[in-house]
Amino acid sequence: MRLTGPLRVVAVLLLVGLTWLLANTLFGGESGTSVRHFFSGASEEPTPAETRPRRYKCGLSAPCPPKHLAFRLVSGAANVIGPKICLEDKMLVSSVKNNVGRGLNIALVNGVTGELLDTKTFDMWAGDVSDLLKFLRPLHEGTLVFVASFDDPATKLNDESRRLFEELGSTAVKELAFRDSWVFVGAKGIENKSPFEQRMKNSKSSNKYEGWPESLEMDGCIPLRPPLEG
Repeated sequence: MRLTGPLRVVAVLLLVGLTWLLANTLFGGESGTSVRHFFSGASEEPTPAETRPRRYKCGLSAPCPPKHLAFRLVSGAANVIGPKICLEDKMLVSSVKNNVGRGLNIALVNGVTGELLDTKTFDMWAGDVSDLLKFLRPLHEGTLVFVASFDDPATKLNDESRRLFEELGSTAVKELAFRDSWVFVGAKGIENKSPFEQRMKNSKSSNKYEGWPESLEMDGCIPLRPPLEG
């Protein structure tokens, strides 16, 4: 049976439409994508990779240059939330790792390789400052020192301990006082003052918490030290 005129026109139009759809599907293009979404009923939503900002090591907003270490320090909040020390996307010190304590939380890192050497906490309210001195005195040249305070970082500090931190590049430790917030990165043998240091003074008029200032957060990139010759 032969098709009548109107039916023949409809058949030709369907054939042309299907041919166009097949061509777009095979060869891609924005129009082909739109057509596929239309016929499949899927909405053209952006993928999660398109909407979520890229995350870099330790949550930095940009990647570090080659031969640099990415870090983030967060001091404790009052005497409730412990501090954090992150290096190269690895958490060195945190409450989750159960290695934080009241006072000074310190991580030592090899400045040439970036390898973690040690982590310790020193109670600066009821502890013995001699433990801190024994820890800082024998540091080797180039050792990186990461410090994050928790609760009270300063009551037990004496002149020698403050001087040792100054030799590591600190400028704030001289005035560091009861319940101040403090984050610091220094190095044994540093020639200049460290650019990585923040201090928030304990002050009744500006404290965020009752009896404590707000927590401090600091991040950045530290250049690795070239190996010592000989």
